[in-house]
Amino acid sequence: MEGFLKQFLEGIIHTTPLEYLAVFAGIASVWLSKKEHILLYPVGLVNTIIYIWLSLEAHLLGEASVNLYYTIVSIYGWIVWSQKNRQQQHVLRIRHSTRKEWGVQLVFFLTCYIALWLALRALRQSFAPGAIPWADAFASATAYTGMWLMARKKVESWIWWMLTNIASIPLYYTKGFVFTAIYYVVLLFIAWFGWVEWKKKAASEG
Repeated sequence: MEGFLKQFLEGIIHTTPLEYLAVFAGIASVWLSKKEHILLYPVGLVNTIIYIWLSLEAHLLGEASVNLYYTIVSIYGWIVWSQKNRQQQHVLRIRHSTRKEWGVQLVFFLTCYIALWLALRALRQSFAPGAIPWADAFASATAYTGMWLMARKKVESWIWWMLTNIASIPLYYTKGFVFTAIYYVVLLFIAWFGWVEWKKKAASEG
């Protein structure tokens, strides 16, 4: 316990201003998504761009690719969420995934996981000896899936986010990003409440 506390305090002390900025932007972005507020995208872009850099520094190549993907899909989501019909109502509404869509999500996740795992194993040999292929690939593949579903306003996006958060807590902690690990604990709780809130919205709008 003493060793854990010492590592925790050292990690907090060595947290850079850039990491603090990324964490606070990320928390704000997830809170805004819980509220279905479109500002989640510009705020989220601050978070993702910083984490591309931080992940590359820590040899978390899967997480770096996730944040690059976040950046691209955030722009797409920003455009889609902004679309309105002639009555000035938003075209996209919160919905549950159909059984067919669940199948597509699982195939998408497994494809991403296998591809990332193979790529990370290969990269670890010559470029990133500090990589943790199976964990990094899982955190990344669930995040890829969650981000796509968030852009489409699917309730199930929060389930994938919770899986991402659970995997990312120990992943970042072992790399020395203690404040980021705490950040994912906070995101896990927000994701839970986001899932509950979006289920209610889907029921009321259905």
